[in-house]
Amino acid sequence: MAIQWLLVCHGLVTLLVVVSFLCGQWPIFQGTFIQRIHFFIAFGAYDYFRRFIHFVCGSRGLNGLLSVEYYCCDRPNPIIQLIYLLIIGATYYFLSESSFIYLPGYYISGVHRYTSFLAVGVGIILFLLTSFSDPGVVTSVNVSQYLTAFPYDNIIFSEKECSTCKIPKPARSKHCSICDRCVARFDHHCAWMNNCIGERNTKYFMAFILWHFLICVYGIVALALILASRMKELQVIHILTAYYGIENSFRKLAPLVLQWLVNFYNTQILIMVFLAVISLMLAGFFTYHAKLCLTNTTTNESFKWQEHLSWQRKVNEAKESTAALKSSLGELNQERKPQESKWKTFFRRSRLEEVEVVKNNIYDKGYLHNICEVFIPLSSRRSFSVNKSKSG
Repeated sequence: MAIQWLLVCHGLVTLLVVVSFLCGQWPIFQGTFIQRIHFFIAFGAYDYFRRFIHFVCGSRGLNGLLSVEYYCCDRPNPIIQLIYLLIIGATYYFLSESSFIYLPGYYISGVHRYTSFLAVGVGIILFLLTSFSDPGVVTSVNVSQYLTAFPYDNIIFSEKECSTCKIPKPARSKHCSICDRCVARFDHHCAWMNNCIGERNTKYFMAFILWHFLICVYGIVALALILASRMKELQVIHILTAYYGIENSFRKLAPLVLQWLVNFYNTQILIMVFLAVISLMLAGFFTYHAKLCLTNTTTNESFKWQEHLSWQRKVNEAKESTAALKSSLGELNQERKPQESKWKTFFRRSRLEEVEVVKNNIYDKGYLHNICEVFIPLSSRRSFSVNKSKSG
């Protein structure tokens, strides 16, 4: 019984840590212990660790830690890539070692020995494509073509020069401080890929996320069918009902079946829980990026739009407040009017509530065009090459 409670506690703690780390900044968790756990994981734990290192090892130890931090967080390095390969390799190893001996089963074919290996292989290929493909590096050779392909909207992008590369900065591009290069249609720098996600490799990145989500779902379903096959082959339900006199109902049988599964197939259960957590994270991540692709927006641009709209809203509210103040002063100078009903005054809408800020994204040209721009980047089209030859 101790093992069951240990697994339950492990699952709950894992879920709490994952939710706190990923969602702790959401407004719904503001002021709760979820937000406090998020702050501790993201900032507090490392800060305490730095203080501990400084206390134990002095300035030399702290400088060494800062050097490691700089290499891991601010410079291109393969550490996270190796962690990805370790995770997917270890998961596949434990799954195959613990479950392939039951293939074929009553509900599942033996062909899944090979299809599972193929699925993981395709995932690694997509990982390599995303990691080592050109994200759309802007250079002095192709900058004129990118300037033509992506016009300035003069809202979040205006004409300027990259202070590092010393070349004109095309709209939608950004200089990545980690890779030290300008990237067209810059989305973000992905540590898992050790590469920027930009105009030319967004399609590989999206395919990578979707495929790994499908791998997780495939693994959960395959393991569920394996466990169901074992229950059928060992006649667990029949033994519980016929020999132990348990009532043949879900409410009575479910706890006993779950206990039997945890006792004899705890590795499979742990893998299923792990895959379920990862699949939920990937589903949310893919949904977010799919929405960005459908509106022809990048992660970098979404942050820029948030800042611009917030600033614009404050400006408009300031104008409305000034107008309301002038109106009030004007009324004081006029003859006294009949007093307005208190109920009417209470329910009257404030001018500040009527302030509306519109997002004018000139790059959003419809779902079909936006999707085509992701899967057929502008720089890979013939028109881009023609413009390049003309400028040359």
